[in-house]
Order: sequence, then C-alpha cells, then structure tokens
Amino acid sequence: MRDYTTDSYRIEPHLFVPHPHLSDQINHNICQSEIEGGLFLQHLPPGAVLEVETQNRHYLLENQGEGKALIAGHPEFCPQPVLVDVHGSTWGGSMLKMGFVGRGMRLEFRHPAHGIIHTSLIREIREIDAAARSRTARNWQAAAVRCATLRAA
Repeated sequence: MRDYTTDSYRIEPHLFVPHPHLSDQINHNICQSEIEGGLFLQHLPPGAVLEVETQNRHYLLENQGEGKALIAGHPEFCPQPVLVDVHGSTWGGSMLKMGFVGRGMRLEFRHPAHGIIHTSLIREIREIDAAARSRTARNWQAAAVRCATLRAA
C-alpha cells in the first residue's frame, strides 16, 4: 500500500460532499465508489501493470499513459494484449467516472476492432509490483491460461 505522507506534512483525504444538483442516486454512486476504492490511471506511471478481477474474467492492464493501456484477458476481445483507450468506469448507465478503475463498477474501454466494451463488475484491483513488471510477457501468458481455466470451469 502506498504511503501518502511526506517529510514535512501529511496529505489529508478529501471527503465526498454531495453535489446539490445531482440526484441522490448519483451522489450515492459517487460516494460508494470512494468507499469501494479504485484508482485513476493518470496517477500510475506508464508501464504500471494492474490485475483487474471482474465477476467473469481476470484482466491484465498495462498503463501506457494518456488514457491508453494494453489489456488482455478476454477470450474473444483481447486474448492477447491489445492497445485500447480506457474511458473509465461506470455503474451500468451512461454516467462515467473518467480515467477511473473502480471496484463495484464496470470498466469501459474502446477496442480498435470491437468498439466500446464494458466489463462485468470489478471485484478486485491489484497493482503488480515492480519486480513482476519485468515479467510482463509471462504475466500476459498466465492471464490467457487463467482465462482458459476459468472458461473451462
């Protein structure tokens, strides 16, 4: 887990304040996304690798910067790493939390051949450590094997 402190001061979290012009449901969803947790891709360095576990699949997502990522883990759409535009996460409707990958939400990205894709609900997000990043190619292969195993189960 990251330490958000520095030598001279501690960074305090920003607590959610409901927006008066949004519905109670939207305010609830925004607050819930902060409780469930997640991250903004822009806060990750290029090359950072995430394992994103959804209800149906395990994806590997490598941040390429500027809203782009390599993603693999779906047997039809991305059995091998493919460069996509990551839009963010949604609660299933048209509202999007841009650039965010959040638990309890669906990841939305634009695939170059298949258009806009929404995943099933995200259960867990793990950043793969720096030592494992050097093994990214093997991680992509492992993700493909894991997907095949899950599909067979």
